Amino acid sequence: MDLILWRHAQAEVGEQDFERALTPHGRKQAAKMSSWLDRSLPESCRIYCSPTVRTIQTAEALGRKFKIIDALGPAALPQNIVELAGWPDARVPVMVIGHQPWLGQVASLLLTGTVQDWTVKKSNAWWISNRQREDGNEVYLRAVFAPEFFLD
Repeated sequence: MDLILWRHAQAEVGEQDFERALTPHGRKQAAKMSSWLDRSLPESCRIYCSPTVRTIQTAEALGRKFKIIDALGPAALPQNIVELAGWPDARVPVMVIGHQPWLGQVASLLLTGTVQDWTVKKSNAWWISNRQREDGNEVYLRAVFAPEFFLD
């Protein structure tokens, strides 16, 4: 299984957390990342998105169908995200568009077996894979990309 964790792009500062929209810089970040993701993700990839404005705007930059899931809000727990994604048994890749700190916590849980406070920077995508081997599962970090890797 492949699980892609994509953090929302840069958003405005504000007290209404769920209503914060992307900044102009955030829109550019989302566009750069979505270009690479669209070329790299299989058509069968399921895309799940937090219900906040900034994550929805990040998802919209990809131009693919996605499902908004309330359980992916800013206060989500890493174990719930792993379960929602169907890790490690989902038959198709899953991308989750969400927030810190749980994106970093999900990455650490899958890669080390423990929840740690790792940082996933704004608009970065972490691609984590799991494959079955004769001697058990193998979990590995396939890629980490940031929007600044791509030319304007």
